[in-house]
Amino acid sequence: MTLDHVTLRVRDLTRSRAFYVAVLAPLGISVLMEEQGAVGFGKSGKPQFWLGPADAPSGPMHVAFVAANRAEVRAFYAAALAVGGTDNGPPGLRPQYHANYYGAFVLDPDGNNAEAVCRLPED
Repeated sequence: MTLDHVTLRVRDLTRSRAFYVAVLAPLGISVLMEEQGAVGFGKSGKPQFWLGPADAPSGPMHVAFVAANRAEVRAFYAAALAVGGTDNGPPGLRPQYHANYYGAFVLDPDGNNAEAVCRLPED
């Protein structure tokens, strides 16, 4: 299954925007569009990950971003911690998911679980 886009509802759009600008930069993902109070991130001209305002998020969500290699996973994790993200699983292999599953997990300002994952073997 392929998703066209996903939106997280956040309490403080400015704070969450700054968080995701920092943590997605190592993955080559940036802000591509801002409209109607929402911020769209993506690559190659297509926003696929959106942040939208909400009085209260609907509950913690999990979103995983593709990393091209394990170094990008580590850079995502370091960037998240540098801008106030909370560790939810440091970079490392998760063989219970897949033999080459290398991921890192952080909690964003609203408690959502953001992940960067590379499914390729070590370079």
